[in-house]
Amino acid sequence: MDNNNNNNLPENQPSDAPKLDSDDATNLPHQTHASAVNSNENLTDQDHNHDKNQDQDQENKDKEKNEEDEEENKKDNEEEERKDGEEKTEEEEESKDEPDLHYNLNTILEDVDQFLSTPHGSRDREEDSAVDIPKFIDKFLDLVDAKIEQYNNEESNAKEKECRVPEDDSSFLEAIDRISKLKTAIHEMKLEEEKNSLINRIGSTQQQAISYLEEEFRFFLEESRNSDSDPAAETKGKQEQDRCALPEAESDQPQFPGYSEEIVNYLNKIAKRMISGGYESECCQVYMVARRNIFEDALLKLGFEKHSIDDIQKMSWESMEREIATWIKTIKQCATILFSGERNLAESVFSSYPPISASLFSNLTRGIVIQLLNFSEGVAMTKRSAEKLFKLLDMYEALRDMVPKMETLFPVESANELKTETTTARTRLGEAAICIFCDLENSIKADTGKTPVPGGAVHPLTRYTINYLKYACEYRNTLEQIFKEHSKIERADSTSRPHFEGEQAPSYNPSADNQSPFSVELMRVMELLDSNLEAKSKLYRDVALSSIFMMNNGRYILQKIKGSADIHELVGDSWYRKRSSDLRQYHKNYQRETWGRLLGCLNHEGLTVHGKVVKPVLKERFKGFNALFEEIHKTQSSWIISDEQLQSELRVSISAVMIPAYRSFLARFSQYLDPGRQTEKYVKFQPEDIETYIDDLFDGNPSSMARRRT
Repeated sequence: MDNNNNNNLPENQPSDAPKLDSDDATNLPHQTHASAVNSNENLTDQDHNHDKNQDQDQENKDKEKNEEDEEENKKDNEEEERKDGEEKTEEEEESKDEPDLHYNLNTILEDVDQFLSTPHGSRDREEDSAVDIPKFIDKFLDLVDAKIEQYNNEESNAKEKECRVPEDDSSFLEAIDRISKLKTAIHEMKLEEEKNSLINRIGSTQQQAISYLEEEFRFFLEESRNSDSDPAAETKGKQEQDRCALPEAESDQPQFPGYSEEIVNYLNKIAKRMISGGYESECCQVYMVARRNIFEDALLKLGFEKHSIDDIQKMSWESMEREIATWIKTIKQCATILFSGERNLAESVFSSYPPISASLFSNLTRGIVIQLLNFSEGVAMTKRSAEKLFKLLDMYEALRDMVPKMETLFPVESANELKTETTTARTRLGEAAICIFCDLENSIKADTGKTPVPGGAVHPLTRYTINYLKYACEYRNTLEQIFKEHSKIERADSTSRPHFEGEQAPSYNPSADNQSPFSVELMRVMELLDSNLEAKSKLYRDVALSSIFMMNNGRYILQKIKGSADIHELVGDSWYRKRSSDLRQYHKNYQRETWGRLLGCLNHEGLTVHGKVVKPVLKERFKGFNALFEEIHKTQSSWIISDEQLQSELRVSISAVMIPAYRSFLARFSQYLDPGRQTEKYVKFQPEDIETYIDDLFDGNPSSMARRRT
């Protein structure tokens, strides 16, 4: 290999190469070899360098590409880190807004309040930027939805067993209140289109909440009352209470409508949320329906039922009388207890809304009042009869006394309307009462029976009329008011209408200070009764019995008037004295007709001639006396004087006249009769016998002297 290299060197050496000296020549091979080696190494290095450069270039290109890729990756990482940072920042911000994992309505309400208190741009102002809604709003709505579902699934069962207010009612109601405010606030904010769905979400939650409150409102109105608060509830012997009854109050008088203070406060809270949330009509509707049903149930427990006018017209008087008594009790309960209790309840439940409470109370009670008034008008339209007068007067007084209470209970406009309705109904009752009272005149005139009362006793017409007037005078103030207010009606319907038209009036003219329309009508009735009795007394053939009849009836009238201060005051002392005088005159007439004839038998005239007693005449006198006395005893022992005092007075007065006269006659003339059989034949009675037989008179039991003697 070396030789070849040496041989080739000259050929390869250039011609102008310098010549070498010996030393140089000696070293030439070695140098040549080194150069070759160096040359090869250089070539190798060049190749290597060339390859290296190519590799370097490729590496540089790869490096640049890697750097570009790294740059891109770095940018991507930075972008991701930026995004992650932003997300982290958002999460951090959100974490600040979100409640703790164990949040509840109480804690989240504070965040909602803070959001609501923060000013937000109006959607009407374009320069305001869109508002971001915190995530906890959705969680707040979720909480409310969950609470509603919990109540619907669990609390309903608990309420069936016990009417109680939910323990967390305050926070739940506050949440519903915030929903209403949140809906209003978000509606006014400038929101992105995609977030407008939040309004629908809020509306849906609010609708569910209000539906729950509506049912809650109805339930507590209907089911949470004290059963003993009903006006007609029977408390004695009642051991079981309704499932929602409250403990009995200390007072013996239950308070209508019977809700506890806790329940009323809860109803108040519900009403506030429903009305503030825009559900006033639903709230009022539930309240009206519930309270109307409860009120009508209270009326049923009092015994009052709805009756159409046709039903009332078809009622028998016995049934109507019972219904009227129930009606009077009901209307008094309404005026004194039920209406005031209903007003207090409405004012308590709707305390924040006085116009609403006033409207609800007026609408509810107005329906009840109209229902009561319809019954009174139906009664006033029924066929008139005397026995209905006093029930009509009771109804009139009940309506009259209710008007002042309505003025204090109802709002002015409603009170005026109901006052008008009540006055109209009362007027119709008053008109009917006047017509019935004035019909008493017709009743007296129509009593024209031709059969006298046996024994001269008090006539049924007298008893009926005087008792009717006496009872009517217990309503004196009411009748005075009715006749005064409806004098034109009275004049038109009175059977004594000619009295007002200037024709002949009854003989009695009351004094100027006693001429009220009612007293004038009363005196007309009394005068008609007197005239009727005078006519009936003439039906007796025996004048003495006619006097007894007039005494009996006169005495009955005076005793009844004496026992009634009202009627006595109306007829006056002068009328009373005149009737007493008439009674004494009838007494005198009786004694003259009966005992005057008997006294004639004891007359001394004609018994003596020239100072001597004419025995035949004397015997006839004794025989006449005996026969007439027996006849009087037989007849008048069947007559009747029911008044014991009058009976005693008559007997005493008869004895006072007859016994002294007979004793004197007997003492003077019995000696002229022969002792023995002649005396027994003509002197049948001793003075003591006369007194005994007189005591038999007017008992109404015919008695025979023979039976008494045996």
